[in-house]
Amino acid sequence: MSAIISIVPIVLLFVLMLGFKMAGHKSALITLIVTILLALFVAPSMDMIPEKYAAATTGGLVWWSFVEGVLKAVFPILIIILMAIYSYNILVESKQIEVIKDQFTSFTNDKGVLVLMLVWGFGGLLEGMAGFGTAVAIPAAILIGLGFKPMFSALVALIGNTVATGFGAVGVPVTTLCNEVAPGGAASAEAICETSAFAVIQLSPLFILLPFIILMLTDRKAIIKNIVLALWVGIISVVVQYICARYLGAETPAIIGSVAAIVAIIIYEKVFGKKKQTPDAINSATKHYTMGETFRAWSVYLFILIFILVSGALCPPVNQFLKSHLVSEVPLPVIGTTFKFGWISNAGLMLFLGATIGGMIQGLSLGRLMKVLARTVVNLSKTVITIISLISLASVMNYCGMIAAIAAGLVAITGPLYPIFAPLVGAIGTFVTGSDTSSNILFAKLQANVAGQLGMTGDGTFFGVNGSETNWLVAANTTGATGGKMISPQSIAIATASCDMQGKDGEIMLKAIPYAVMYIILGGLMVYFGC
Repeated sequence: MSAIISIVPIVLLFVLMLGFKMAGHKSALITLIVTILLALFVAPSMDMIPEKYAAATTGGLVWWSFVEGVLKAVFPILIIILMAIYSYNILVESKQIEVIKDQFTSFTNDKGVLVLMLVWGFGGLLEGMAGFGTAVAIPAAILIGLGFKPMFSALVALIGNTVATGFGAVGVPVTTLCNEVAPGGAASAEAICETSAFAVIQLSPLFILLPFIILMLTDRKAIIKNIVLALWVGIISVVVQYICARYLGAETPAIIGSVAAIVAIIIYEKVFGKKKQTPDAINSATKHYTMGETFRAWSVYLFILIFILVSGALCPPVNQFLKSHLVSEVPLPVIGTTFKFGWISNAGLMLFLGATIGGMIQGLSLGRLMKVLARTVVNLSKTVITIISLISLASVMNYCGMIAAIAAGLVAITGPLYPIFAPLVGAIGTFVTGSDTSSNILFAKLQANVAGQLGMTGDGTFFGVNGSETNWLVAANTTGATGGKMISPQSIAIATASCDMQGKDGEIMLKAIPYAVMYIILGGLMVYFGC
């Protein structure tokens, strides 16, 4: 019964968005209110509140969990979304988006190759470096600029932003996953490498299937070409990501794997591209630009890339300095946590600096850039409501025991078949929180505990790879979490903002659900048959 009550907010969100076709911000706000009411009046009577909060008043617990949700939503998620769209709006304002458009279409006039390059290659690179919605917002916005339809742009960006999210933001999700189950909260490098490799193995069929789906959505007639290209890019992606995961850890698979995918796409186009197509969606006229013109057009993304790489884990001294200076701390009584936000270490600042410097190189004055920023903020007002409501309800559900109740109910029902459903637990976490990292924080220990209950405590062989049985099941959480990312209301809110489709959240979710269900089922089968 606790699990049934706890799943009400998730079901309600689906019903409002899909059944009543209610706008995302209204659906999220109503669901937040219902979640708070359940937490205040139902959770205590059903003993759902975790024991460590038993002495706290329910009102205080709900209030401070709500406050934490608001803080997490603004710092840094909303800031990153805002800056990602700001960076694109700069390109529109300076008209340099036309140069980028011409360069993409001069590279190829094959729509499939172009879309795959943007959402799988470039999008994966953005996810690996920054995460937090940038890999949906920026590729989708560029596709719109290239003339593709908003619904198509949103859907392929969401589908493309999946497998890379497990290693997004320089490996934070998997590193967090391993730390949650490690003694003392600090996982060994060996455990991180093994779990990372297991996640790639569990996701391996999707590395081929997802590019094929993206290509088929773009051009249903070119079936043979789509199969060949999907196999080529998918195999290159999975091999490179596995090698990086197994021997380097969680920080580099998405970054290096996406670069390898981009190279693979370029090689394919050079060898097989015959430029016979003339897509309706794009202007296939070829123009040539000098190095200076190319630098100016790409300066926004070039400087974003530089700032993210220099400030991230790839440059430890700088990363450590930024993380240890100008950090605000907000104590949160009752729930017993402290919210921390680094003003100079967050990805949002790196996006802002890169975009602003790039915009000035493109000829925009600082005053004009600030007007672009102000206009971006105003246009995202509904997205702000959506994101704050969703993160807050996730926080309330977590601290009031709802998410744990859902997971426990699933374990009780499935028994020995649990490995099939292990990715579903991770997907539920991402659907509710919008974050692979948050899902791993919520359910990592649950997955490890279930592994113990099922007797998966020794070493085993998984599709020919030796390793810990516990780590195999723990890795399933991030496998499912990457699939849940596709239909997370937060990701969809980012897509609607990027594609200027305010109020169309339900329509986008309805389009994405079949692919997400396929994703989670396939992940579950890989986990089960690998045991």
